Amino acid sequence: MARIALFVFALFASILLSIASPVPVIDAQLVDLERRITHVGRGTWFYPGLGNCGKVNNNNDLILAIGKGLYDRNGGGNCGQWVEIVNNSNGKKAYGLTRDSCQSCGDNDIDMSPALFQKLASLSTGQISVSWHFMNRSWQP
Repeated sequence: MARIALFVFALFASILLSIASPVPVIDAQLVDLERRITHVGRGTWFYPGLGNCGKVNNNNDLILAIGKGLYDRNGGGNCGQWVEIVNNSNGKKAYGLTRDSCQSCGDNDIDMSPALFQKLASLSTGQISVSWHFMNRSWQP
């Protein structure tokens, strides 16, 4: 009888612990854990205009586009979210605001405005290896 009682107690304790596990929530909405992933991919630059996020930007704005597949899977949920970018060759770091999607980019690639790209390398470089990740939604440089 004691074994059955111990088993029932352990079962209920396990259920309660799994229910009580913390779930990331901001403003009463579940948070996508994607921003905690550091992506390593290709960094390129483009001439901005009206982006997929519905905002108009120019060459001097520190903005970027994420891969179209990633953008679509997140339903555009990363629009307006800051990204930390590191040039893997020289260690230079910059921050850009997600404003667009990039049709030719993979999930680990980003396309940057000229002003943002120039914080990491010269435009004549054209393409660099970058590491990047989304910052917390409330973060701003």
